[in-house]
Amino acid sequence: MIKRPISKGDSERKAPVSRRQRMKTNDNSFLPGRGLTKKNDVRTYPKLRKNTSKTGSEDYSAQGIRINKYLADAGLGSRRRVEELIIEGVVKVNRKAATDLSVRIMPGDFVTVMGEPVSDRKVFTYILLNKPKDIITTVSDELGRATVMDIVRKEVRIYPVGRLDRNTTGALILTNDGELAYRLTHPKYEVPRVYNVVLDAPLDLRDAASISRGIELEDGITGECEVLVNPEDRRKVALGIREGRNREVRRIFESLGYEVQRLDRKSFATLTTRGLARGEYRNLTQKEILELKKLVGLHTKYETSRKRKSRHE
Repeated sequence: MIKRPISKGDSERKAPVSRRQRMKTNDNSFLPGRGLTKKNDVRTYPKLRKNTSKTGSEDYSAQGIRINKYLADAGLGSRRRVEELIIEGVVKVNRKAATDLSVRIMPGDFVTVMGEPVSDRKVFTYILLNKPKDIITTVSDELGRATVMDIVRKEVRIYPVGRLDRNTTGALILTNDGELAYRLTHPKYEVPRVYNVVLDAPLDLRDAASISRGIELEDGITGECEVLVNPEDRRKVALGIREGRNREVRRIFESLGYEVQRLDRKSFATLTTRGLARGEYRNLTQKEILELKKLVGLHTKYETSRKRKSRHE
């Protein structure tokens, strides 16, 4: 408890200020009272607990949910993909075309995409694939080439998180969890990726140092990264990055005059391809799913309640 300092010349005891009077004060002057705190030399009242009742401003039943998030959460694709569907005019809300990205979906709204009803029941699937060579990382291909969906056959609609080149192998996540997919591929979250690279010539250690500091590409300077050169064969390099630019690894080495002969993504986020042969896939465990969500700041209600409980113990 902080008490108001009384000067030596202050002989009169001032009457206590009521709580109602304190609440009416609009300036930052110091008022005696219980529970006051000091922050940056400005006295303020302790923060009130956030209102968690269903009448809050973020309540789904009160204000709905943005249409792009609603469709992504329903498993229709990443936010970017569902925004394309909205702009194309194939999304309808209550039988009316919804082409405005600011539309909010309210409880009871009837939503269709290409005439098919959309359910807001969130049943998510999470798959890890060790992608083989000569496979396209898309849901479908106009040229009829084999895609990752020809390998991973599921009754639910899932889609790849990010892209791997046709000739790039390794770890690839497929899911219908739109929010997780969005965060895993957004540069803001700096999700780690580790690649094993085989070059056409030994990597000069000066070039390795330049890569670790950042290389100038046509779309800007790359971020700092880890470069491990095999001392027995300097054509073999392990590269750890936290960006997801298009063909970034290949372009880094090409800018320095090297040709990438083989490229394999050994790990993505918290997952590795250990135990998976080329072309094999598996469902993620509950622990792996929670680790992915924790990495990008997505915490389940169970985790939140458990943390609150541990703080009170």
